[in-house]
Amino acid sequence: MNKDDDNLIDFGAERSRRIHDLNDRRLDDMRKAFEQALPLGNGRKKAKKKPKKR
Repeated sequence: MNKDDDNLIDFGAERSRRIHDLNDRRLDDMRKAFEQALPLGNGRKKAKKKPKKR
């Protein structure tokens, strides 16, 4: 094992991590834009429960 082997970079892993971060940033931007355009009310309506079948 060479000393240089410790300094090797897995470019595939780094690229996938970077792309993941970019996608997360884009998703957050879209989420913020939607929240501004269509704000969700704080008082959410409770979902109606289906009546039990007998």
